Amino acid sequence: MRMIDVIIKKRGGKPLTQEEFNFVAQGAAKGTVPDYQLSAFLMACFLNPLSDKETALFTKAMAHSGGRLDFSSTKLPKVDKHSTGGVGDGISMALAPLVACGGVAVPMMSGRGLGHTGGTLDKLESMKNFEVRVPVKLIYRQIQKLNVCMFGQTKDLAPADKKLYSLRDATGTVESRPLIVASILSKKYAEGVDSLLMDVKYGSGAFMQKLEDSRKLARALVSTAKLLGLKCRALITYMDQPLGRAIGNANEMRQAIQILKGDKTLAPDFYELLIEEAANMLVISGKVKDIKKARALMEEKIENGEAAAKLREMVKWQGGDPKSVDDPEGYFKDAKLKLEIKAEASGYVQHIDAKTAGMAGVLLGAGRNTMEDVIDYGAGIWLSKKSGDAVKKGDVIATLYASDKRRLEDGAALFKQALKTGKKKPAAYKIIKEVIK
Repeated sequence: MRMIDVIIKKRGGKPLTQEEFNFVAQGAAKGTVPDYQLSAFLMACFLNPLSDKETALFTKAMAHSGGRLDFSSTKLPKVDKHSTGGVGDGISMALAPLVACGGVAVPMMSGRGLGHTGGTLDKLESMKNFEVRVPVKLIYRQIQKLNVCMFGQTKDLAPADKKLYSLRDATGTVESRPLIVASILSKKYAEGVDSLLMDVKYGSGAFMQKLEDSRKLARALVSTAKLLGLKCRALITYMDQPLGRAIGNANEMRQAIQILKGDKTLAPDFYELLIEEAANMLVISGKVKDIKKARALMEEKIENGEAAAKLREMVKWQGGDPKSVDDPEGYFKDAKLKLEIKAEASGYVQHIDAKTAGMAGVLLGAGRNTMEDVIDYGAGIWLSKKSGDAVKKGDVIATLYASDKRRLEDGAALFKQALKTGKKKPAAYKIIKEVIK
């Protein structure tokens, strides 16, 4: 087989076979196909979009381009969740141990943050010595003992995707929906789970800003996952404003732990999404049949302390400090410098733009613009007020933290651009817009 023949075939709009996709994926993973031909292939796929069947075939080919995790020795249903990314979205840290309390296995593979979107691995590493680079044998062992492990992608898991992902960015083919779907699902399919929940966000802080684009992506993800034999559904969720009250790493961990320990009033939107995602994961896994019963079970696991205990076990197993769960307020420290953003007049917080607030967090040191940037775990933003909250002149709306005066000033200047206040109370927004099955 020759790569030029595959390119010409796809350029002509003809469907490719599993064998041809395997050839491309293996060539990308092993370096036997040069970048210029892989780039031409991606452009051909962009101009002649992959069908649903082709997307599934390409996903499978990329998943098989390296090693795969095998949890067949675990008799429990295996379920994971993927989010398309957002600002303040620290759900995963509470979600994985919570769902594991429901009697399913949760091998949760996560990534790092880039730009205005945060990364689960960075948040977990705000705990001293917490290990996210877990050897495969230890992942299996931990799943057997605890039902949960949170880890980063191993080097040999879907290596073709890593190569093609970088080329998509360089060739202007990022927006191709089938290529997005194949990229996301190839890693999850290689992970060896039975079922998958997708959190597809829309709004200024999301990958897809328009609701209809997010809806199309969610439908494509669900249909392709099912073609691969995975049970899947998607929640379309709001990301025009930050989720919860924390933007950063240490403060997002603190918030997640406090909510998992029962403080449901701390950030009602965070709590609502946590329970809904957890319940849907139990339902698609087949562990619980009724969504209302699943919600009640997840709330019970928080109220009786099981969820926090499971998190504590996971932290201990992965080398972290259990004190982080016992005393999150005392353990997770904010950066030494702080600046309060106060209301200039009485009225309401009308809007906090997610993307602009997220980029303000990056300026403070809580995120990175390139993968080489160093993160300040204590930097970030705490939102004392959110959209719809009444404020009096002088009330603190947000507190910003940084370790450098210039960073603090720059972050504050940008955050003020994200904040809109006024006399009129804004309409309430729904955090969960739709469920795609």
